[in-house]
Amino acid sequence: MVKFLSLGLIAVFFSASIVAEEIEDHTKMLMDHGDGHLMEMSGGMVMGQNTDKLPGGCDSISETKEVTVHAGHKYAEKFPGRMFAFDTQEFNFKPCTKLTIHFINEDKIRHQWMMHGLPKYLYPKGMFHLEVSGPAKISGTLILPPGDKTYLVHCDIAQHMEKGMKAQLKVGDGDGDLPSIPGVTAFVVPDDYNAGPTEIFAAAKVTEADIAAANEKLVQDEAAKKASKIAAAQPDSFVSGITVIGLALGLILSAVMGRRFKGKTIAEATVECFNLLGVFLGFIKGLVLRLIGLVFSSKNKVLPSK
Repeated sequence: MVKFLSLGLIAVFFSASIVAEEIEDHTKMLMDHGDGHLMEMSGGMVMGQNTDKLPGGCDSISETKEVTVHAGHKYAEKFPGRMFAFDTQEFNFKPCTKLTIHFINEDKIRHQWMMHGLPKYLYPKGMFHLEVSGPAKISGTLILPPGDKTYLVHCDIAQHMEKGMKAQLKVGDGDGDLPSIPGVTAFVVPDDYNAGPTEIFAAAKVTEADIAAANEKLVQDEAAKKASKIAAAQPDSFVSGITVIGLALGLILSAVMGRRFKGKTIAEATVECFNLLGVFLGFIKGLVLRLIGLVFSSKNKVLPSK
């Protein structure tokens, strides 16, 4: 019996050690690229790092603080309809505080702790940014500006903020509360959980007749598009055909005229042009007279007697 208990305890110990997720600290792996931008190749990043430059209006650092922020899916469980969240939704610090954030991402995806609205002369694009692919930890430091102001903190990965990963950081007394902070302020667009299964199924119902009608409309629209393309292409084809014929005739006439006028002076060429014009007009006149003769001769034709 004791042997079985010992084996069971050993199995539990090893299985727990295998299942447990190790949080890797990426802070020591960061390479400093200058201007407060630190990065490492396995998924960690700090932007806006500032450990010693005082913002305008701060004569000195008022206090030095460190805070650990956890991020992950499990922290959203207490907020219905949310998917991701920080473990803390509101922070408060004195103006001119030197603040170090230890950001721990417990999910197996990428999360961020991003703060907006900081002075751009000190923080590029006015933000302080921590980012890491989890499960992992990363740390960064900034010096908060003076004055009472409320700053947005969120994860900027697509849909993470919309699904709950946002908070607010108040410097001093802040200047109000931000909307849609989980557990702190009301949502601007609240979720509606009042609809029952009947309403949900009715809203999602699509009959076979609706599908057939939609497919038929698609076929008709496609046929109409093809017909319009063909109609639009026909004038272009006609014009291009006439253009080709005109160019061909022009080249032929150019060759003939070049030979005819070769070696002649301008005066002789002018006389020759008038002669050709006279011949052409005479040819046209002859055609017209023939047509007139044919018309009148048919009218004056004597019918045979019975």
